[in-house]
Amino acid sequence: MSDTVLEVRDLHKEFFIHAIGRRVRALNGVTLQVDHGEHVAIVGPSGAGKSTLLKCVWRSCLPTTGEIWLSRRDGSPTDLASADDKAIIEVRKHDLAYVSQFLRPDCRRSVLQVVGRAAIRRGLEPRGAEATAAAALRRVSLAEDLWATQPVVLSGGEQQRVNLAAGTLCPPRLLLLDEPVAALDEANRETVLQLIRDQTKAGVAVLSVFHDLDVVRALADRVVVLHDGQVVGDGPPEHILSQTSAA
Repeated sequence: MSDTVLEVRDLHKEFFIHAIGRRVRALNGVTLQVDHGEHVAIVGPSGAGKSTLLKCVWRSCLPTTGEIWLSRRDGSPTDLASADDKAIIEVRKHDLAYVSQFLRPDCRRSVLQVVGRAAIRRGLEPRGAEATAAAALRRVSLAEDLWATQPVVLSGGEQQRVNLAAGTLCPPRLLLLDEPVAALDEANRETVLQLIRDQTKAGVAVLSVFHDLDVVRALADRVVVLHDGQVVGDGPPEHILSQTSAA
């Protein structure tokens, strides 16, 4: 359908663990789609393949087989599973953003510089990147007296907000979220949840992983359940989560 932003088709991912000499299947034929302005949350037990799926879409993890079709802003389709590195760089610049649970601190740069560099990678001119970064940091309520510090000295919750500021400063076509609120207190969590809601209202497609089912209920339009690398449930939150809770 024309509104579809992401379509994952029969995706498989295997890892070979050399220490034990065993091949492990992390994804075993995953098929799903995310539409324009839709928030799809992935739930399931540890080891179900949730984060592996996000990493395959982001292409920090190369799928074994399958297709990952992203409809770009210009209407052109790109298979992220087979695209070359140059194409992936372009997709990340214009169409795709990823916010993980953990920030990889850069000891040489301040918080403002880290987020500003993210703005430049998204195609902004250096002169406008700092102002865009500052606006993004204000949206996640990070105190301005922390902007000149290095991210490594921040708390876990503050680092998560830096991650979110960097990932959402220019609304992407598709936003990937991997547990971005796990370390936040209640007040800052609500600020971040509203930021995510605003992304979908602006038409951003969101594919997320949250262990907190209350967050899933608050944000998701649809829930996909993974178990042993396979989709075993797909539907509205009120239906899927009631079954999950009962199980």
